[in-house]
Amino acid sequence: METVFLDGGSLDRGDLDLQPLREAAGRLICYPRTHPEAILARLEGVEAAIVNKVPLDADTLAALPQLRLIAVAATGTNNVDLEAARAHGITVTHCRDYGTAAVAQHVLAFMLDHFTRISAATSRVRAGEWSRSPHFCLIDPATRELAGKRLGIVGYGTLGQRVAQLAEALGMEIRIAEHRGARAIRTGRWAFEQVLQEVDVLSLHCPLTPQTRGLIDREALRAMRSDALLINTARGGLVDEPALAEALRGGALAGAALDVLAQEPPPPDHPLLAEDLPNCTVTPHSAWTAVEARQRIVHQLSEALAAAAAGRKPSNCVVAPV
Repeated sequence: METVFLDGGSLDRGDLDLQPLREAAGRLICYPRTHPEAILARLEGVEAAIVNKVPLDADTLAALPQLRLIAVAATGTNNVDLEAARAHGITVTHCRDYGTAAVAQHVLAFMLDHFTRISAATSRVRAGEWSRSPHFCLIDPATRELAGKRLGIVGYGTLGQRVAQLAEALGMEIRIAEHRGARAIRTGRWAFEQVLQEVDVLSLHCPLTPQTRGLIDREALRAMRSDALLINTARGGLVDEPALAEALRGGALAGAALDVLAQEPPPPDHPLLAEDLPNCTVTPHSAWTAVEARQRIVHQLSEALAAAAAGRKPSNCVVAPV
């Protein structure tokens, strides 16, 4: 089965073992990246395609009659027209739970950096403040302990649960948010609005859907405490970014730590990348990129290819035509 990986550079930087993928693929062609105008030429006559973020829309799929499998090297499948895939008898798989440890670790790092002030302390040392200090130490009055702080979690799937476990180990109290506007509150959950008002840290782990787009809007930001930290390692579209920049700049929110933005890569003039927002930490959608997590993706892709080649239904199917 000939297989083409259209954007392999988004997964492998030369540090992964791709042998399982080569063995499962039969003949594997891996492109670092693929522009939209090159998709059809590269997939012509190909039976299996691996994509991370390359879009495969209905017109593209209709022009590829030999394509039988699309293996998405990520959890999100919004770059693939799933209805068109089903109509053309194309199986679509994705990867699941590969980055739970890595993303949860990233969330914890965001919290530790914000409350322990490691980056701020390093900057002061490099600026010479410690060298000029009359004492053996520098005290940062903003340093706080995580023990006893309240963590609000929006989205309590695998990732949200793992973050809760790590936070509890540090002595934090957990508040699991119910859906915004829910009429009934499930056992063990708290009203969304109450969570906003009471927590020291709010961490987002829900998918981006029409219902969750702009979930953290101006109203939600106004409801949060002015000393709270917002963390988003889910999807940038969950947050009203201009409203967040306004809240951070005006002191309505103490800080934000973001691994995702609505447009990726972001434009240089993105409102949350402004130099006058030192209380906004931004990492480049890298929470999932630990080498162990990326190697798990390789193995899941390999399993999907091997199953398809053997005529079996692969695991983690999103679309599985009869």
